[in-house]
Order: sequence, then structure tokens, then C-alpha cells
Amino acid sequence: MILDRRFSVAPMMEYTDRHERYFLRLISRRALLYTEMITADAVIHGDRQRLLAFSPAEHPIALQLGGSDPDRMARAAAIGQDYGYDEININVGCPSDRVQSGRFGACLMAEPDLVAACVTAMGSATNVPITVKSRIGIDDHDSYEFLHHFIETVAAAGCRSFIIHARKAILSGLSPKQNREVPPLHYDRAYRVKADFPELEIIVNGGIDSLEQCQLHLQHVDGVMLGRAVYQAPYLLAEVDRTLFADTAAPPSREDLIRAIQPYIAEQMDRGVRLNAITRHMLGLYYGQPGARAWRRHISERSYRPEADGALLETAMAQMPGQLELQH
Repeated sequence: MILDRRFSVAPMMEYTDRHERYFLRLISRRALLYTEMITADAVIHGDRQRLLAFSPAEHPIALQLGGSDPDRMARAAAIGQDYGYDEININVGCPSDRVQSGRFGACLMAEPDLVAACVTAMGSATNVPITVKSRIGIDDHDSYEFLHHFIETVAAAGCRSFIIHARKAILSGLSPKQNREVPPLHYDRAYRVKADFPELEIIVNGGIDSLEQCQLHLQHVDGVMLGRAVYQAPYLLAEVDRTLFADTAAPPSREDLIRAIQPYIAEQMDRGVRLNAITRHMLGLYYGQPGARAWRRHISERSYRPEADGALLETAMAQMPGQLELQH
């Protein structure tokens, strides 16, 4: 399977779980979806079915791993491949203290040889693409030369696709949330990487919140990755297939999506999943539309109740003023 990484949804802890991905896949057939970051040790020793299982409908889907031991990363990658993931991604971008204490995430940018060793080991253990998601630098190591050396070293180990969050990570003094907002964006660094390594696939990430911005970036790089913007307003994906992939099919309306997810909700609830585990990902469906607040409030106040089921979405729609059908 050849993955088209023109548009992808970023791995986000506590957000991009299997229910969120299933919902997003109903909106876009083409976007590449990523799991939350899962540590290699959790994959090897944990409850794999709970951590790794996903619906076949979620393809194309990538597994993001956190870790720095080449042998363990290779074992976890092989397990991920066996579960059917289309890509295995290495997290070299997360700045949290917890991640640093485990010696993975953004701090690994200071150890390109170790990242390269992980790429080599994982590539030998699998036949799916091994990709890397990084920052443009860390702390005072934020020159273009630092980024260039990192990319050059890891690419020499066989990585052909890099996702570059166009901010540096500050490893002490800023929270993960602040690290997504405070360090300035330097998209030009990602553009320069693409110019210097034209044979590599370069995807840019960070601060992108519209398809118009995506189209501008795609004049310089091979792909764009959006995170919080998609979670806040998931219907942003409705035009991705037509705008970025030249698909001709009309996108589903919001009402179509509510109907389409009902069988999934019923199936998951039969397995013991609570409704709010699914509907929490749908609160932003009407973001920016009249009645969006009523939609969110109705679901938030009722989805946790034991008797709640998929019909709640229908009653939530009834709280919306005016015409519910999307104006294309």
C-alpha cells in the first residue's frame, strides 16, 4: 500500500483514540490518521488488544511509538505491523517531562545517531514505512544546521518521510500546551529541508487551521498535518478529499455523519463502551454554526447517563435552530 501523506491528522494524546479516528474516517476517506503515542514497552508488555485494536474502516492509519531502545522499538514495530498498521512513526517531538524521563520524544533530537539506530532496527523488523515526527530544534539547539544534521543522519538510516512540527521544543520551563503555542513557528525551516533533501517526503505541522493554509504549504512541501484544529472543528475534514485529493464525491453533511455513526455506537455499546467515550469526539461537529453551543451542551450533560444511547445525537440535533442540512 502506497500512502498518500498529503493530509494527515496528528497523533494527540487523549484525543486520537479509535473512536475519534472512526468518526474522522466517516468525514474523510483520504486523510491519513495517527494513533495516540504508545510507548514501545506498553506495546510489548501491555494489553495489546486494548492499545492497538482498530476498525478496518480506519485505514489508512499509522501507529506512533515512543521509545529509544532500538531492539524494543523494533519489537513494538513488528507487533504494530502484525496488527495491520500502514505506517509506524517515531515520536521525536513531544516535550513533556514524563516523556523526557523515559528518554524519548523531543529530547531525542539531540541524539540523531540513536534515532537512526531505531529506524534501522525497525526497518529490518518490518516491511511498512518507518517515519519520524520531530521539531525544528530543542532549547538552544535551534539552528538550521542542527535540524539539517538530524535529518541527514536519520535519512541515511532509511527514513524517507519526516513530519516537522515547525516550532522548537523548550524542554524545561514550558508545559506541553505552551510548547504548542509559545515558540514561534518557522515554516521556512521545513521548506528549506525539502529544498535541501528533495528526495525525502517532508510534511509540515504546527499552527495550521484551514485548507487555504494547507494549499499554501503544499506549494513548498509534500504534505500537511493538522491536530487541534481538526479536533476543535472536525467538519473541516469534509472538504479535504475534494480540495486536496481532487476527489469528485460530494462530502457528507453533518446530518449524514450522525446517521452513519449510529451502527458503530450500537456495536461499541454492546461491547460495554459508554456513549460519552464516543460522543466526546463529536462535540465540535457544529463548530462555528448557529446552535453549536446547544449541541455541545445537550450531549455533554446527558451522554454520561447509563440509559444514554445513540438516539441522544438525534435529540441533540432537535435542539439546533433552523435548517440542519449543511450549506455546501
